[in-house]
Amino acid sequence: MEQRIDYMEVAPELVKLISNLETYKKQTGFDEKLIELVKIRASQINNCAYCLDMHTKDARKLGETEQRIYCLSAWRETDFYTEREKVALELTEAVTRISVNGVPDDVYEAVRKHFDEKQYLDLVGLIITINCWNRLAIANRNGPEIRIFREWGM
Repeated sequence: MEQRIDYMEVAPELVKLISNLETYKKQTGFDEKLIELVKIRASQINNCAYCLDMHTKDARKLGETEQRIYCLSAWRETDFYTEREKVALELTEAVTRISVNGVPDDVYEAVRKHFDEKQYLDLVGLIITINCWNRLAIANRNGPEIRIFREWGM
């Protein structure tokens, strides 16, 4: 697949804005493995090969198991994930597919049992950010062979 536009070159200001959202994740205090699980799950839903390739590699570097990575799309059918991870994944699915049902009250209430108000908003921000990257990569046909983000240290 050939990349349509090198947006790092053509629109570096846009990339910097999205990158600023990305750097905010360090302020959330979330476990890095949880962050990668959220990024992988959103990227699975969006069919973003570029981000799936990147974030599964990043998750493995953090010590995430192959089993948990491979079964992420079927997280409800396994006992590999903590309750905190499960509600984060459920919120990831709701926010990523927000036009379908919004974020239902039961999802919000389940998330709030494990995350306070600030953490809830931080989690939504994290989900928004990966969805933004997914859409930019997909719209420009970035496949796993394109290494543009790595050049920027991301």
